[in-house]
Amino acid sequence: QDHEQAFSKVVVELRKRYPGHILPDEDLQWVFVNAGGWMGSMCLLHASLTEYVLLFGTAVDTSGHSGRYWAEISDTIISGTFRQWKEGTTKSEMYYPGDTIVHRAGEATSVQWTAGTWMVEYGRGFIPSTLGFALADTIFSTQDFLTLYYTVRVYIKGMLLEANTFLTEAGLF
Repeated sequence: QDHEQAFSKVVVELRKRYPGHILPDEDLQWVFVNAGGWMGSMCLLHASLTEYVLLFGTAVDTSGHSGRYWAEISDTIISGTFRQWKEGTTKSEMYYPGDTIVHRAGEATSVQWTAGTWMVEYGRGFIPSTLGFALADTIFSTQDFLTLYYTVRVYIKGMLLEANTFLTEAGLF
């Protein structure tokens, strides 16, 4: 699987460049995400109040609403295709491996992924503003509380890693 090899390289490079900011292997877990009518899977690598980095994708065709956030989100496609229809337009755009799509803060779009689409996602802004959308379908539609637990747990682990790294670099630990 080419995307799995690419993901492994991304994790290795991020750990080299940002030591103490990428979750250890034992905390990396692929977790379902149900949001805006679409279903995908994510593996969180880094989380703070102002940033996150994750691996994302889907093994099945899926589509829905992007959500509207107080954060800017960029996705770099590793494999597959991603179609985006921006609010206020009448045509969609298709993106391919190597392309990076930027979802600006406050923007809403229709999104569609083909089966086998995998990407690296970076979010920057007020990250807690993304959680309502990211968790609403899981809580109110699928009622998959085990997935909710996994999602909240990995986000908390990411936040604790950030706090530990910050305090260590500040000389408090």
